[in-house]
Amino acid sequence: MAATDFKDYYAILGVSKTASQEEIKQAFRKLARKYHPDVNPNNKQAEARFKEVSEAYEVVSDVDKRKKYDQFGQYWKQAGEGFPSGGVGADMGGFDFSQYGNFDEFINELLGRFGGATPRGGRQSYSQNYSNYSQNYSYRSSTGAPSGFSSGFNDYGFGDASTGTSQDTEAVITLTFAEAFNGVQKRFSLGNETIDVRIPSGAKPGTRLRVRGKGQINPMTQQRGDLYLKVELQPHSFFQMEGDNLVCEVAITPDEATLGASIDVPTPDGSVNVKLPAGVRSGQSLRLRGKGWPLGKGGRGDQLVKVAIAPPKDLSQQEREYYEKIRAIRTYNPRSHLQQVKL
Repeated sequence: MAATDFKDYYAILGVSKTASQEEIKQAFRKLARKYHPDVNPNNKQAEARFKEVSEAYEVVSDVDKRKKYDQFGQYWKQAGEGFPSGGVGADMGGFDFSQYGNFDEFINELLGRFGGATPRGGRQSYSQNYSNYSQNYSYRSSTGAPSGFSSGFNDYGFGDASTGTSQDTEAVITLTFAEAFNGVQKRFSLGNETIDVRIPSGAKPGTRLRVRGKGQINPMTQQRGDLYLKVELQPHSFFQMEGDNLVCEVAITPDEATLGASIDVPTPDGSVNVKLPAGVRSGQSLRLRGKGWPLGKGGRGDQLVKVAIAPPKDLSQQEREYYEKIRAIRTYNPRSHLQQVKL
């Protein structure tokens, strides 16, 4: 084979062939940080270098793989420009290197890429191995708390930012409406560790709460990622969420809808009196400004009161008589426009 076929993984990592495992690890960390795609976006050369460094580390960081790689290096020197089947040095340390047509075949089998020797002259795409390294040894391309209403809460913050590294973990936390509205402190168990997390007022469904330094440990840097808690709300018997607004549905009687009325409506601050305009329709919403959900930068959203006209099911004799009189003298026909409807 050509001399360029063999890859000197020690030279790629910038260490000597007698380097210790710790020296190899330190060299890999330095190069991985330097060439990682997150640090060099859209840089194909850096990406290729990162893949090369990752492959080198995958081999020489493992004692058994490193031993076979070193033996193959000795065989390659003896074989010179070709790979004789048998011949000098073909069997080294009880392992027959002459079965491989080139360096790629040896590495592919060593790393389990094909489960055996590859077709001669072939080379496996490195995307899968690169993906594994990208997952296990990734670095943030930028720092800082996620956007949203995170200020003023020390190590905790809300936002929709990406977790950024594979050492970040996510879990779901379910809150009652009262806990999310008022804020609450929750205690969690992470393995043998117990942490207290303060959830500020105003958490909404889908809100992600970041707890710094409570994620998984990066095996290379020994630094911990972040823990993200995704908020879910338990269903409430009266209130619902629509964006920043709190929504409820209130039933009214036909006479209240027709004549207008003043009704009491529950809000997070207690009941308030709401004036219904005459002729209000079922499904129409009335807005109570500043009575909704807490906003991240202070203030409150609105509470929307959806009106539902509820006709009585059980009428007294007198009520039935009056409804029949109204029907007899009624002049309004809400379906008059349907007479003109055609295909």
